[in-house]
This record gives sequence, C-alpha cells and structure tokens, in this order.
Amino acid sequence: MKTIIELLSEYRAGRQPVKGETLQFLGVDGYDVYNITAPFEFVGKILIAGRIEKRDSEASRIGFFESVQEDCYQLLEGTADLPLQDPFMTFIGDKLILGGVETYPHPEDATKLHWRTNLYEMKTLEEVVPLFTGPAGMKDLRLKELTDGRILVLTRPQGKKGGRGKIGVLYLTSLEELSIEKIEQAPLACGNFLADEWGGANEIYQLADGRIGVLGHIARFDEQGDRHYYPISFTLKDRALYDVKIIAERRDFAPSPAKRPDLEDVVFSGGLTFLKDGTAYLYAGIADATGQRIKIKHPFE
Repeated sequence: MKTIIELLSEYRAGRQPVKGETLQFLGVDGYDVYNITAPFEFVGKILIAGRIEKRDSEASRIGFFESVQEDCYQLLEGTADLPLQDPFMTFIGDKLILGGVETYPHPEDATKLHWRTNLYEMKTLEEVVPLFTGPAGMKDLRLKELTDGRILVLTRPQGKKGGRGKIGVLYLTSLEELSIEKIEQAPLACGNFLADEWGGANEIYQLADGRIGVLGHIARFDEQGDRHYYPISFTLKDRALYDVKIIAERRDFAPSPAKRPDLEDVVFSGGLTFLKDGTAYLYAGIADATGQRIKIKHPFE
C-alpha cells in the first residue's frame, strides 16, 4: 500500500475540475445530517439514510429521507427509531439489510464510549428486525451478496491484529453463517494500510465484468492531531487489494462548516451511483456536519 501522501499526489496529478454540492435535508431543524448513504429504492421510494446529530453532540440517530427533487430530501416521520451512527445498506436476496454503529459506555471505563456494528433486516420503514450484533470495538463492517451466491464480508479489526484499522476478508455461503468468531478470525487482506494510517470499506460492488469493486476511506493524523480522511476505491481479488487510489478530497466539495476544527479535512465515503456516461456520483459526509455529492470519473474503469 502506498502512503496517503503518495496516493494524494497521484490523484492531484490527474485531477479533473469538479464541484461538490451540499444536499438539503428538510425536517431536521437544529440538527446536522451527514455520513449519508447513496440513494436507494425501497417500498416504492427513493431514499437516503443519514446520521442525524446536533453539532455539539455525539448522540445520533438514523433518519430516512425521501427525494423530493434532485438535491433535496425530506425526513420521513414515524420510521423505525434507530439510535445509530453512520448508516449503510445492502440487499441480500430480497432483504434490505441496514447497518449502523451503536455506541455505549465502555465496559472498563464508563467515562468513555465503545462501539460495535449492528445489522437489521428492514421489513418496512417502520418495522425492523435485529439481525446481528458485531464484535465490540469494530466499525466499518460491510456485506455484499455476490453473483455466485456467496456473501462477502469485509471487516475492520483494530488493536493487536489491525493496528489503527485494517480490512479483513471473509466469505460465507449464507447470511446464517455470520458470527463474531468468524469475523474476528477473518484474515487481513494483502496490500493493507500502513501502520500509522488506517481505513475501511464503505460499500461493495459486483462489477459487470465480474470484478469486486470497493468504495472505502483512508485516514491519518497530522502533527497537530487533526484528522484527514479521503475516499478511496480499489478492487478485491484473492483477498488482496488492487488499484488503490484516492478519488476525491475535501477541497473538491462545497464550502461547509465542520463539527470541530480537527475534522475540517474529513470526507467519509457513503456510496456511489453509476451514471450511463461513464461517471458516478460519490455521496459523502463532509467534516462531520453536512452531506454532499460530487460527480467523478467511474472509479473502477
């Protein structure tokens, strides 16, 4: 894996003029909406799921927003109450699986928060069924049903196995096989992040040519302790990461506020919508305060 500085230099060398746009989320006066999904269709509606949160708080919930025009989304009232962060979704069979990060008091220090990834089957927008609770301390758990019927699971261990955060790879024959033990034992992918950097997967795609494409993020701290997050894409083959590249950076997006000064350079990948002209819309959370989208080159071509 190249360093972030190297990847960023390569991206800037071929950077095309782009302009991000801030999406409008109605019905959430006094709250921010960020770390959004790409639009998806469910129960006859075009929806975005987003993290709803006050600027001075980490207490979050997931909201579902219906498209009312191209860049404007209205909060749907009366949907399932999910006090989670950073939503993501995937379809397995005919089931919509929604995931998010639950925070709770750390079992060894009640003054700190711990976290885990929870998965739910969405029957309707009002009815969800808890499906799986992931390992303590693990974010960025992602799943995808492949065309051969297997379930690809990308993990993100930290600590002794994963350092600040690396990607692990697990294949299952069915969703029923998913377990904490298998997730924790998933081998790390080859070509992973460097020791002083970290990253994770955000969304998985089965490409038309059979390849597996992944939208993710890579991050580092600078000398002042500020965070720098960049959207990346790569392909996955034989538990190895190939063609890793940065596909956008903060200055490509529209000016917008940050939750805190140390988060000004954070772009957290949400999802991609592929367009017929060979481009794609990248949806992302910006500086932990807004949701935006930007048109980019197709990242897997």
